Amino acid sequence: MSATEGIPATTGSARPALVTRALVLRLVSIVGATSSFFLLLSVVPLYAGAQGAGVATGSLMFATVLGELITTPLVTRFGYRAVLGGGLVLMGAPALVLTLSTNLVWIAAVCVLRGLGFAVTVVAGGALIALVVPAQRRGEGLALMGVVSSVPAVIGLPLGVWLVQHAGYSTVAIAGGLAALVAIASLPALPNRDGHHERQAGLGVGLRTAGVRRPAIVFASTALGTGIVVTFLPLAVPSALAGLTAVALFVQPAASTLARWVSGRYGDRHDPAHLVLPSLLTCAAGLACVALTGNAVAIILGVAVFGFGFGVTQNVTMTVMYSRVPRTGYGAVSTLWNVAYDGGMGVGALGFGAIASHTGYPLAFLGSAVLLLAALLPAIRSR
Repeated sequence: MSATEGIPATTGSARPALVTRALVLRLVSIVGATSSFFLLLSVVPLYAGAQGAGVATGSLMFATVLGELITTPLVTRFGYRAVLGGGLVLMGAPALVLTLSTNLVWIAAVCVLRGLGFAVTVVAGGALIALVVPAQRRGEGLALMGVVSSVPAVIGLPLGVWLVQHAGYSTVAIAGGLAALVAIASLPALPNRDGHHERQAGLGVGLRTAGVRRPAIVFASTALGTGIVVTFLPLAVPSALAGLTAVALFVQPAASTLARWVSGRYGDRHDPAHLVLPSLLTCAAGLACVALTGNAVAIILGVAVFGFGFGVTQNVTMTVMYSRVPRTGYGAVSTLWNVAYDGGMGVGALGFGAIASHTGYPLAFLGSAVLLLAALLPAIRSR
């Protein structure tokens, strides 16, 4: 079965079907990978402690960037199924042994392996999604992928923190490992290669194309804010409001999920590039609101606003980038978008930790909100 067999032909003016067998199978593997990722995303920094939190998330995200740079050649050589399977193993197996040691080097090593695995699943899987979704409904297809991948984030981020308090770190680590490993069962029936057998363009093509590079820069800046929120919000909230952390970590991805679906439907009917600038400004406003770390209302409102802006940015930047390259550029777009995501999160986690140790959390959050506005020019020109 080729990757294009799941795409029905368009008859007349009828819109092609969105949900196909190939898409459903890919969504199953997405659930496994993202469940494993988000269940441990805020838990591992807690396990590492305040001094190691930034290192844990930074190691995870920078390893993810490295993995994303080598995934497209791996897919060309081995096909989608083998690469996705290897990625799921790298995510699942290290999680099972996370709690064998509290040594920061051990924690960082586990994060590096999981980051490499996650990179493989998102880049290879992202290119595969672009192939099995009809071009006329790409915005909705990417939004559906975003919604499905966001559900584990909505549940996993707060659930992981809650489980640590009630069942311990080992339980969460084992659950995260098994989520990835079980998903391997969905891979044998997935398409293995692009039926067109076209050589995929490299990452350099995306970097040299201004219409692709600019939205990627905007997305990277908003991802920086996400890395900060998921890593340091549990540490920044005063102990008197500790119960608020799980609520906030639920609200942020929930708002993103809603925004991805709404913006995806809008993008298929209008020009999605018009939403790039408003989504950036929304993210900055939400992050600035989170700076009031002692105010419960401000925290919830801030993560909701930031989450909504980030969800819009996720969908519209990806849709715009895919629309500006031929089929052979899908791999380059998937790589660049995911590098922007994970690189931004890694920089946010490491940089914020260093700044907050000198300024305190409120000023560090406010400064980060201002930093997002550095992407204003590429956001304006992306339109």
